[in-house]
Parts: sequence; C-alpha cells; structure tokens
Amino acid sequence: METSVPIVFVQQKQIGDYDKTLKAHREGKIKKLLEMNGQDHVQDSYDYDLIVIGGGSGGLAASKEAAKYGKKVMVLDYVTPTPLGTRWGLGGTCVNVGCIPKKLMHQAALLGQALQDSRKFGWQFEEKVQHNWETMTEAVQNYIGSLNWGYRVSLRENKVTYENAYGEFVGPHTIKATNNKGKETFYTAEKFLIATGERPRYLGVPGDKEYCISSDDLFSLPYCPGKTLVVGASYVALECAGFLAGLGLDVTVMVRSILLRGFDQEMANKIGEYMEQHGVKFIKQFVPTKIEQIKEGTPGKLKVVAHSTDGGEVIEGEYNTVLLAVGRDACTRTIGLDKVGVKINERSGKIPVNDEEQTNVPYIYAIGDVLESKLELTPVAIQAGRLLAQRLYAVFLSLVSGVPPLITFVKKCCGYMALIYTFIASHFVYHSYFWPLEWTVPSRDNNKCYAKIICNIQDNERVIGFHVLGPNAGEVTQGFSAAIKCGLTKVQLDNTIGIHPVCAEIMIFCCGEQKGSPTE
Repeated sequence: METSVPIVFVQQKQIGDYDKTLKAHREGKIKKLLEMNGQDHVQDSYDYDLIVIGGGSGGLAASKEAAKYGKKVMVLDYVTPTPLGTRWGLGGTCVNVGCIPKKLMHQAALLGQALQDSRKFGWQFEEKVQHNWETMTEAVQNYIGSLNWGYRVSLRENKVTYENAYGEFVGPHTIKATNNKGKETFYTAEKFLIATGERPRYLGVPGDKEYCISSDDLFSLPYCPGKTLVVGASYVALECAGFLAGLGLDVTVMVRSILLRGFDQEMANKIGEYMEQHGVKFIKQFVPTKIEQIKEGTPGKLKVVAHSTDGGEVIEGEYNTVLLAVGRDACTRTIGLDKVGVKINERSGKIPVNDEEQTNVPYIYAIGDVLESKLELTPVAIQAGRLLAQRLYAVFLSLVSGVPPLITFVKKCCGYMALIYTFIASHFVYHSYFWPLEWTVPSRDNNKCYAKIICNIQDNERVIGFHVLGPNAGEVTQGFSAAIKCGLTKVQLDNTIGIHPVCAEIMIFCCGEQKGSPTE
C-alpha cells in the first residue's frame, strides 16, 4: 500500500510513491527502465556497475569517483609493449612516459644550467661536471614506481577492482579481459568507460620500429642516447630535444614543415630561435625514408637517409639514437568497438561523443585523448572522469568546461619555456619582452623572454588569450587561467598589485605596448 502521492509508473511498471521513486532513482532503476526502448526486459544483474578500460589519469579518476557512490567498479589496464619491449605500470601516459618523467628530466637539464650560472654568484669549482644518465633514469623510474604502487593502493582503498588485463568488447554489455599470460576472463557491466589514450606513431619506413625509439622508450632508456636525431616538430619533439641538449648531448631536430603546427607561430618561431641559440640543430623540410643500423651497442650507430619534402634532395647522417615524435594514435582499433557498434573516426581512430561523453551506444562512454575534437590534457581528462561519474551516479549535473576560454595548451619546450596557443577574433594585443631576475647576474639571454595578452575589443577588453615564454611559465599560467575564466579585463589586470620580484609581474606592469595582430 502506497503512503503518499504521486504514484509513479515507468514503462508501464509501477515504481511507487515518492519515497520509493526517490530510492529507485538513486539506485538507477528508473534510468534502466527508460533505456528499455520497447525491449521486453532489462538485465537486472551485471558483474559490475561500471567497467573502465584504461588505467590512466582520466580512467582512475572516474573509477574512484563512481566507487564513492557505492558503485561496483572494475579497471582494466594493460600496456602493450613498444617494438623495443618497453612497458610500464598503472597510471597511464602522463605518469609513466609523459608529463612526470619529462618534467623531472627537464629539471635535470635546469640544474646543469644552474651550475654554469652559479660561477657568477661566487661558486667556485675546478673539476669538470658530468651528467650520469643511468643515475638520473634510475631515480626517475624509482619515483614513478612509487606512483604506480600508490595508484594500486588507492584503487584498493576505494574498493575498485583492478586487473592488469587487456579489455576487448565481445558483445553487448560484455568484455573479454586477457592478462599477460593469455588467460581470458569475461565480465559484464551496466556501463563502460573507454579511457585508453594514445600511443606514439611510427613513420612506416624501413628500420623505424627496429631501430628507433619513441617517448615511450626514452624515459626508461638504460643507457645514454648519445648523439640524437629527434624526428618531428610537435611539443613532444621539442621538449625532448630541449632537455637532451640541456644534459649536454648533441641533438638535431628534423622538421617536415613548421614548428608546432596549430600553435601561435610567432611563439613557435621564438622557441625555435631560442633552441638554436642553445645548441640544438635543425634540419628543415626533410623526412626520413630509411634507418639502417651501422653498429650494434648501447648506444649503437644508425644511418638515417632523408629526402627533402619537394623530393629534390637526399641527405644522410649518422646518429647514436633516433627518437620519433611525429604524432600519436588513439588506442581504439583493437578493443572490439565494431562488435558493439561504437562509431569512430576511421581516419584518426578518435571517438565522437555528445556533451556528456556518451558514444552512439548509450551504455558506453569515453573520455581523454581518444575523443574527437577534444583537448588532450591530463587535467581535463581527470576533471571529465570525475564529472562523468557524478552525472551518472550522483543527483546533480555538471559538464566539464575544460580549460580557460581560448587557452588550449600549456607545454614546456626546449628546457625553459612554455607555449599557449590561442585563436583570436577582434582584439588588442599587448606584449613585452622581459629579463628574469635569475638570469641577470650570469648575464644570459637578455630580453629573450616574451609575454603577450589578447583582449576582446567589443567586450570591455576582456582578456581572451595569454602567452608567456620564460621560466616557470606553467606556474605563471595556472594563476592567470583562473582570472581569465572569471572574466578578467585589461583594466582589472592593470589595477592588480604585482608580487615582486617574479616573472609573472610582467603581465601587470610591462604588457603595455600595443600591436594589432598576434602573429605579425
């Protein structure tokens, strides 16, 4: 007997009064009934409420958030070894072969520069300073290992089941998990989340997979790479070339066309100029067509044959290591999406989703780098994972808004710099060069740092774009990004009291020179 009104029916099934309806909503039963679409029944029992495929930043965030709401959650994570056999633990690209080791090796390069600067501050040392690659990589990998373990502990504490196995859809609501011994186990779930990320792309020329390395190999490479050719002009290519050069290695970057395609080219060119001034060589408008091994070893010696992009010239060069950084591919083509009808972009492998990260199959969602036309940033994936779990299992609704308007990338390049790409309409551009205080005593790189902001003329000069090249650019950007998202205007920026002496105050005191275009 019902004790209150209204009496609720869904799909001709009586739910009950207010209290029973609220309880059914919290348990997800009403949503199940609404998703029946004329089916005779909905499966009442699955092995899990949610299975997450991929144990990277976004997948882990979503799984733990869903578990907070009492949901039974499993994470499947498996790293397919690189052609050279490199693999890693739980945590995804950022932790294992991306942001974390890259910043640590970047710091090693900074320390080398600091040693040179220290002489001007009165430090005296006669012995030749050398860098030990093996010591650095051991320390970096030990730290990453501690993070891997921490993620496993965190999943266990949140009552999330973790299995080191490769997930592949085999039918509706059903997935096959294959561990590294080939054992197959089948699981069912009410919902699935694809968070498999991307892996480095290879050139498709003779010798690329046999002899070249990628960023997946570099950070755990057991020997110093020696004379290195970096192929590519992406932020990954320039970041790696920057810290390798900072460690004292002979580094050359082979560029097919332009640096940092899609980024503000004024900033990109300044980065290239800075890198050249600090010893990085560039070979432009050339692409490798063959890599041959001349001598085995750690490192060995490789011969690279390259053709000019117009096909009119062929060059050869010898290097100890060839690092490929020519793009990344979404890990979506071998996880059985065709068996459950999930649509992907056939060219890129990316998955189109709606505003709630839902694929064309209602019970399958996707987040992170596998998404089509979405930001490929770790913080965005983490936020998307958390908000998705909240939308699915909590009462309130929230959509991820990503990063501040028109700020789409924050990446450290060539050891010292950061780049942010923006797209502008009608605007004023304010810009200035500056000289960090830390660089003044050793008298290096006077006025090589640069900053500019872009303001919307028609909206009270609201700040819509932000660029900075200089030390700690990521730290500077984080603070300003919040202000920009809150509608910061040029007047408000001008009226802000700066913190002295820091590089960030350039945005307040010195960005006063105006020019008409961000790329002129």
